[in-house]
Amino acid sequence: DPGLVRGAARDFPGRVAVGIDAREGRVAVRGWAEEGGVTALDLARRFEDAGVAAIAFTDIARDGAMGGPNVAATAAMAAAVSVPVIASGGVSSLADLAALRAAGGIAGAIVGRALYEGAFSLREALG
Repeated sequence: DPGLVRGAARDFPGRVAVGIDAREGRVAVRGWAEEGGVTALDLARRFEDAGVAAIAFTDIARDGAMGGPNVAATAAMAAAVSVPVIASGGVSSLADLAALRAAGGIAGAIVGRALYEGAFSLREALG
């Protein structure tokens, strides 16, 4: 709901992050069951002037799969917008975090399953 996001970002400046979930570059909505009709990059650009603090970008084909994040798509989004972009989905190793770091421009990463399953520790990830 772009109107809700814009209103929240206006009312809570610097405290609202937008989650953009995509399948093959296209936004996925309604619990990832439907295509939203726009590319993830186009949607990110639409929120660029809304005052959001960050965009969390998830390639849903990789989320929870422990197969590595979509570094190329995340880096492309980060390069195309001025809002910080956070990688989400697929991080399974310290090498994945290193790849995101090496891509440049990516503000951070959301790590879930890899930490839960003990693939590495938070201390190792931050080190």
